[in-house]
Amino acid sequence: MTHAALYDKRPNRDQALLKIVAILTMMVDHAGVMFFPSVTFLRVIGRIAFPLFCWGIVVGLERTRDWKRYALRLLAFGVVSQPFFMLALSHSWMQFNVMATLLLGFLAIKGIRSKWHFSQVWGPVICLLIAAAFRMDYGWPGVLLIILMYLARDSRGGLSALMVAFCLYWGGGGSVIPRGIISALTVTPMPLFNRAMGELLGLFRLQSMAILSLPLMLIQTDSGLKVPKWISYAAYPGHLLLYWLLSLVI
Repeated sequence: MTHAALYDKRPNRDQALLKIVAILTMMVDHAGVMFFPSVTFLRVIGRIAFPLFCWGIVVGLERTRDWKRYALRLLAFGVVSQPFFMLALSHSWMQFNVMATLLLGFLAIKGIRSKWHFSQVWGPVICLLIAAAFRMDYGWPGVLLIILMYLARDSRGGLSALMVAFCLYWGGGGSVIPRGIISALTVTPMPLFNRAMGELLGLFRLQSMAILSLPLMLIQTDSGLKVPKWISYAAYPGHLLLYWLLSLVI
């Protein structure tokens, strides 16, 4: 099998494009949280962001020349982002922002990759335990998602199966389908149909909508876009600061 043929079977590694989509959908999500809490559609769009950031960590580890500098950047921007995370989204000092989750995921897959004194075993375990012990955005399930993405990084089928299973497990929050539609579809003279439809509609939970990110990770785009590193890191604390200032004005 040629290298080109092998590459065609791998998930999308157009890191710059995926990073732009992740940043924009994250901004939509947080705008929904802060300014339009009753508009569920904005939160649905926002579910696209986190899996793309997780996939970006996997691709980033493959391409980085200095993993220690990469980890330090995640740590530094996590510290910088924490005050804005607290102000904008009403969290406390003991609730860490998503950079902590991404850092632990990065260190976990670095341990798997390095195999240093069986670090492929204790590295992920320690990172998952830390994520479970402290409150942080997406928590240990987020760290686990990065680990599983790394293990499925060379297979579209594997990544697809992983995302479907994970989103079904991860599904939480209220239904994204309006109650009126659910009522209309489950009030028929056919009890078995009503039951089946009710079960099906129950799958459409808010966090399960993270599955919408899957096509972006599967379809090869090769956009050729370039995103400066500082923009991709500064976007997180920067938009939180901007939203917080807007909330003061509004």
